Amino acid sequence: YIPSNITANPGDTVSFEFVTKNHTVTQSTFAAPCSQLVNATTGAVGINSGYQPVAANATVVPSWTFQVLDTNPLWFFCLQGSHCQQGMVFSINATPNKTFEAFQAAAKNTTQSVPAPDNNGQTTVNATDVSNLTMSSTASPTSLPSGATSSGSGTSTSSTATKSNSAMRVGGSAAGLVTFLAFAIGVTI
Repeated sequence: YIPSNITANPGDTVSFEFVTKNHTVTQSTFAAPCSQLVNATTGAVGINSGYQPVAANATVVPSWTFQVLDTNPLWFFCLQGSHCQQGMVFSINATPNKTFEAFQAAAKNTTQSVPAPDNNGQTTVNATDVSNLTMSSTASPTSLPSGATSSGSGTSTSSTATKSNSAMRVGGSAAGLVTFLAFAIGVTI
């Protein structure tokens, strides 16, 4: 994702536009970057967009949005295959003590991505209460910007050129003033 870390205030919304292939925005913790956040006490599961497939050369793409309720750091990864182990992670409000770079390095050192259990399984991640977030999952179509496509080959890091290996854009309302773009680069499916 580019940018790899954004700063958000309480009340800000963060929107993801899935531009190509099949990815997720799945909440984790700093300590377990490739494991879906599950509160060990309540069983509450963190934010998860679910898989958002996008056909090659799509001109309309799904979007997904959630609202940030406080300034605590939030950590995310793509649950698809080994994307997390390849560094496909994202953070909101990373701190000097828990940086995005350290989070990404930890993700690259994991051996697998761990989803939340489907039915009272034993896999949990000890975490603080996930009640500091609200989310609304939408699959509302969004047109790609001029010059952007959703094909799945090549490598581009420019946010205005053709996006040939990009996964998703991240936009935010950051008090309604700033929009961020995020693209996954160098991730293979």
